[in-house]
Amino acid sequence: MQAASYTNELIHQDSPYLLQHAHNPVNWMAWNDKTFEKAKKENKLIFLSIGYSTCHWCHVMERETFTSLSSAKILNNDFIAIKVDKEEMPDVDKYYQNVFHLLKDRSGGWPLNIIMTPQRKVIYADTYIPSDRVYGKIVFNDLLSFISKNFKNNPHAINKDADQIDLSIQEYNQKNIIKSNITLNVIDTFIKNVKDNYDDDYKGIGQAPKFPHASTFDTLLDIYKINKSEEALLMSEEALKAMAEGGIYDQIEGGFFRYSIDELWKIPHFEKMLYTNAELIELYSKMYSIKPTLLFKKVVEDTIKNMNERLLYEGLYKSASDADSEEEEGKYFVFSYDNAKKALNDAGLSNTQEILQYFNISKYGNFENHTTNPYLSQEKVPKNIELAKKTLKHLRGEVTYPFIDSKMSTSWNALMASALFEAGNIDEKYSKQAISLVENILNKLQKNGVLYHQVLPNSTLKVTGLLEDYSFLIDALIKANQYTQNKKYLHVATTLLKSAIHKFYKDEIWYLSDGSFTSQASLQDASYKSAMAKMIQNVFVISLLNGDTALHNLAIQNLENISSQIKNNPGAYPEAIKIVLMDKKALILLKGKQERLHELRNIKKEIDYPYMYILEVDENILQACSNNECFSFSKDSNILKEGIKKYLK
Repeated sequence: MQAASYTNELIHQDSPYLLQHAHNPVNWMAWNDKTFEKAKKENKLIFLSIGYSTCHWCHVMERETFTSLSSAKILNNDFIAIKVDKEEMPDVDKYYQNVFHLLKDRSGGWPLNIIMTPQRKVIYADTYIPSDRVYGKIVFNDLLSFISKNFKNNPHAINKDADQIDLSIQEYNQKNIIKSNITLNVIDTFIKNVKDNYDDDYKGIGQAPKFPHASTFDTLLDIYKINKSEEALLMSEEALKAMAEGGIYDQIEGGFFRYSIDELWKIPHFEKMLYTNAELIELYSKMYSIKPTLLFKKVVEDTIKNMNERLLYEGLYKSASDADSEEEEGKYFVFSYDNAKKALNDAGLSNTQEILQYFNISKYGNFENHTTNPYLSQEKVPKNIELAKKTLKHLRGEVTYPFIDSKMSTSWNALMASALFEAGNIDEKYSKQAISLVENILNKLQKNGVLYHQVLPNSTLKVTGLLEDYSFLIDALIKANQYTQNKKYLHVATTLLKSAIHKFYKDEIWYLSDGSFTSQASLQDASYKSAMAKMIQNVFVISLLNGDTALHNLAIQNLENISSQIKNNPGAYPEAIKIVLMDKKALILLKGKQERLHELRNIKKEIDYPYMYILEVDENILQACSNNECFSFSKDSNILKEGIKKYLK
């Protein structure tokens, strides 16, 4: 461990990521007004670096560059250096990721490095910048020296370029709302878009690096439930099976890594993010309800078990675990053939070789130094498999477990709560855990009526809630209401929705935060589903549950405003496709007295329509309603059920 020879202003921050840089020789400062005033006063360029604590290439750049005295000298003399934790300030990160995309015409990533004028106008954007001449990229010190020299010698030219870029950014961010006539035909286009990018050989979407695309498959499953599209189901089933058997899934302990670096799903980037696992728990649970196979059930159970073991802390989930152990990527997770064989033999297993073959642990391996990241390639499960997993997990314990980011965010915990509610269809204990999690979010991440973005152990609440916190928590509260029929959860969800509209919805545009820094929300699903798309869904659902015409009109307005985006490229907006389905197909509300709610639940389960909700009312007759009318009503639940089926045809 590096001795603390240097200390900068980040030592006063709570963020684990910022604290990782608190002893760099770079004079890092936090993102705040004081820092920007300093840049203006000293007329210095700003070097902004955005990352997160479990980011592998962020660690690489820190080791290579930010601990280098020569790099620190350039930064300290000629720049104001700012570090931002993208998980603490996702609005700031999203804004500059858009800037990167505008300048480079490709997606960014982390670390994201931005150079700006003292007035915060961007002049350069890049991701990982090497310290030595590799990858054909300019060296960090040469780049900064070149830009700094130009700024000193010809500030007019630099500022002119910065003004042009700033104008382009403003035009890029300006939302010209174009309304299109959108119909259910967009669903066929969505399926075609997915199919066009589908990997028929190794399954899943796209090539290397390969991400799970949970929201895309989740939407495909909704489509299957609505119109029985075999194409939607087949792509989903194939991809989920390939991931479950691949190296992106931790075959020993459960849980998914963030993405696969190869198209075969064998070698992952070894971070485990809470949001990745939450979305995949929900997805696999939904798939199990359609295709109840042991594989999908085990994935759900073992992933929840892994999240509970590694990330659950005093009722909330921490953010993520790192890819690196002892400064080596994947070291904790991979096995050498000899060590694995010895451990299994020492455990008294009679079928050691069969187990090694099952996990594809070989002498030559598939990772660095002839080690293996386990994956499956055969259907038959050997005997003693649970003992084998326990033995191999114990062997892993000889290596330090990766660093865990202790931030507990409202948004990601809410995603996990929603996932647990879906998993409750496999085992009700998960729904009960979801209720406990929702209560903990409300109790620990709210104070004096204010929702906050995150909390750290032994720390105070500081960052107020962002759009994603409200959006995903409202969704979890709706699910809590549906599970319990406790009106408290619907009341809290409604209150938060009205607050979110007030905070984040301005001039028909959704924003990620409500502070002085403005960053528009995106409809596109990125690392996880779009908070904006989920919020519009929330407006639709709560308008239905409350019979609120004004909210319903707002939902329709929102759909009209995004209709052109969806129509032009539906494959890019899977979560938004659900909004189209809610409006153009149906949102259905079942109403009945408390003593008859079990009948309504049975109807809901049998029909298995994804946008059907239940509301307890003090009326003798059972009803099925849309936002506009009650289209079926009867004292006989069978008659009601047939009315719903007819309505959905």
